[in-house]
Amino acid sequence: MSTASEFSLVVTLADAAQGRTIAVEADVATRARIAARLGLIALDHFALAASLRAVAGGLAATGEVRAEVVQACAATALPVAARIAEPFDLRFLRDVDAPAHADDEVEIGRDELDLLPLDGDRADIGEAAVQTLSLALDPFPRHPDADRILTEKGVLSEEAAGPFAALAKLRGKPGG
Repeated sequence: MSTASEFSLVVTLADAAQGRTIAVEADVATRARIAARLGLIALDHFALAASLRAVAGGLAATGEVRAEVVQACAATALPVAARIAEPFDLRFLRDVDAPAHADDEVEIGRDELDLLPLDGDRADIGEAAVQTLSLALDPFPRHPDADRILTEKGVLSEEAAGPFAALAKLRGKPGG
């Protein structure tokens, strides 16, 4: 069961068997939906370039996701713009092993991190591109003026507020 993606781009095993190159840019409405999903202030550009080829048991997609994003600063909520160019190398396979039971422990090796299941003979590389962007985002974006703004508002840095700062103040007191 799959949900509709904001940037669906379904390819088939037949596409991969012939070899196919894809270059797609998201329109304004699609970028707005992706931005909402990923919690971005804005997504000013989002493009996918990929080459498809057949591999044993499925298809391979290699390429790059490019984006111009605006995230909220983790400390001040001010806008933080960034350009992202994230390469990917994905395998969509028929027999991606899943645990038999929810309690089964599964070890995933480094070579298996970019394996995704095929949906019949289809793969949504557009959705994979959105997920690639999601993983490439800075989890704690910081505005260049964040420290100055926080200091002006009286927010102490960890160094100024931590236990060693308190000890330093005590050590500096006369008669102590």
